[in-house]
Formats: sequence, C-alpha cells, structure tokens
Amino acid sequence: MAPTLQTKLLAWAETTRRDLPWRATRDPWRVLVSEVMSQQTQVARVVPKYKAFIDRFPTAAACAEAEPAEVITLWAGLGYNRRALALHRCAQQVVTEYAGKLPTQLDDLLCLPGIGPYTARAVMAFAAEADVGVVDTNVGRVLARWNNTTYDAKAVQEVADAQVRPGTGWAWNQAMLDFGATICTKRSPQCGCCPVSSHCQWRGRGEDPAVGSAAVSGGQSRFVGSDRQGRGRLIEALRTGPVAETRLAEVMGWPDDPERAKRVAATLDRDGLIQRSNGKIQLPSGDQG
Repeated sequence: MAPTLQTKLLAWAETTRRDLPWRATRDPWRVLVSEVMSQQTQVARVVPKYKAFIDRFPTAAACAEAEPAEVITLWAGLGYNRRALALHRCAQQVVTEYAGKLPTQLDDLLCLPGIGPYTARAVMAFAAEADVGVVDTNVGRVLARWNNTTYDAKAVQEVADAQVRPGTGWAWNQAMLDFGATICTKRSPQCGCCPVSSHCQWRGRGEDPAVGSAAVSGGQSRFVGSDRQGRGRLIEALRTGPVAETRLAEVMGWPDDPERAKRVAATLDRDGLIQRSNGKIQLPSGDQG
C-alpha cells in the first residue's frame, strides 16, 4: 500500500519538529498562553516572553489575581496589547466559572474572552489531544494548495477536520503548523523539497489558490506612521509609569497633532487598556470590564 499523505507528513514531522517549550506540556492554560502570544507574532519572539509569563502566571488563577497593568507590562514586545487584557479577563472567568481549570470543550472555550474558533481548537488538540483540525493562516494556505481550491470558512474547517486520523490530533496539527511555517510558505514555497508534493494539486503552477481563501492572512497594513504605532508607543511609555495628559501627543509621536493623539488614545480607553485620573494616564489597575 502506498504511503498516505498523513503517513508522509507525520514521518517528516518526527525528524523536523521545532523544539518549542509549549510542546512539552498538555496543560490547557499554558497551551492557551502560547497560542494567544503566537497570534501575528514570530515564534522566536514568543519563546522568551512565554517562559517569563508562565514563570509569573503558571495558572489561570495566578493571572486572574494580578492587576491588568502587570499582565500588560509582561506583554511588552509582543504587540496587540488587547490580547493581554483579553487573556486576563479569560483567566478571571475561568476562575469564576470553572474553578480555575480551563475547559477543553469547544462550546465552553468559545464563550471565554479572546478565544475564537482557531484558539479553541488549538487548546483542544494540543492540551486534550482531540482529533480536530486546527486552522491558522499556515494551515489554511496548505489546504488550499493541496486541493487547489479557494475555501470559505465552513469548508476549510471541514477539510481540516477530515485530514485528522483517529489518535493523531496533537501530532498532525503540530506537523501542519510546522509544514506551513517552513516548507509551504506564503511567498517562497519549497515545492522542490516538499515531502508530500505528490499529494499536492497545485505544486506552484498557476494562480495560488490560497490567495483569498478562508483563514489565510492577506497581510498587515503599514505599521510605521499608523494609529497602531501611536497606541503602542503610549502603552510602552505607560509600562514605566503614568503619563501626563499634556504629554499625550509627544509620547505618541505626534507632537504637532494633538487631536490625533486624543482620538487614538480614546480607542485605548474604550478597549480598557488605559485609565485616566487627575490629569494622568496609566495602565488599568483593576477590572475594566
């Protein structure tokens, strides 16, 4: 019998699997932290941040007890600070509703702050070893290319689930993530050394079916000069202490545009990432829910 796609990819993964600290655990909280940190952030940047975060917050209860400001401060260097606040709120809800133990059932996970379809299934597969398909931008790209098809969200999840053989949920999804990150990459797919090229219907020929396919990232907007950059500058400054309202435009990098600074700071306020008191701005010191 000819080797199947699953057999080939799992064999490839056994010898090439990236050594990442969260792959040594089945603890749902630690898996969740790694997944939230890894969203839109390079793995090399995540590893040291993950270790420091878990050292400080080894459980959901430890995170829930902390001030939001401390969680946001530990998030330095990862960007998208709303994820840190959502993780803190998630920890609080886990303590309240699940006695501090993160659930591993899909419906329960989807009801928690900051957890969407991908993250929920990642916790299921990597903590509970459930046989579900985990679809991030890498996996979505791989599936579209393998089948030379541009998918909608429902279809790509169905295809991903169908790929998982019983008892292989953890290993298969890790293999898919590594394969998409190192071989079937966005800009320069390594079709010449692909271990499963005979199972791919695209093989680098013609229009890339991954473009516009569900779950596949279309790329980020320019960061330099953006509102996101101003938000990040303010949060970074607040990690060292409060900032006077009068210095807002200067700290955000727009000294000649105070109106823009006020407008963008207001979005941080709405997100619960800052609080104001007596003419000063600081990181949140309590539940901003």
